[in-house]
Amino acid sequence: MTESRLAEPDTLRLFFALWPDDATRDALNRTGKWLHQHWGGQRMRADTLHITLAFLGSTPAEQLDALVACADAVRTETFELLLDQAGYWRHNRIGWLGASETPPQHVELVSALNAALQAAGFPVDARPHVPHVTLLRKSAGGDVPACAPVHWPISGFVLVASRTESDGAHYEVIRRWPLA
Repeated sequence: MTESRLAEPDTLRLFFALWPDDATRDALNRTGKWLHQHWGGQRMRADTLHITLAFLGSTPAEQLDALVACADAVRTETFELLLDQAGYWRHNRIGWLGASETPPQHVELVSALNAALQAAGFPVDARPHVPHVTLLRKSAGGDVPACAPVHWPISGFVLVASRTESDGAHYEVIRRWPLA
């Protein structure tokens, strides 16, 4: 995956996300392998692991500059996210790793991003944000095994374009924003 300005199709499927560094991605991938041994299902590819901050969905390409302006307005501090709780959502058969406690800086980041998006006329999800990384799809779930915690240093966030192909979702980072 490379950071780039995409060729301008009519619409882009977009989301803002926390994007792991290589060490964090490796740790998340190991946890995905561990959960897969217990629950089965389809493991997420390592290059797709992330935490969604705001899902925009199909967005007209001409709104890209407005989205960049929204993200430019976000000011929060760096922080560490401790992903220490595995879980399973039966309704959609998703195995995930999440935070048992959400740092205030994470709440501030999501709130500031949603406020900027809403002020610019973009739809936002009103549900409380639950920081988690999807590790398995189509999983049977079961008893929740103990997992090694993943310490994720958060130093920025990204805008990502998603496209679905025969082998699954592919993501391209369009732009990155550092945290203070």
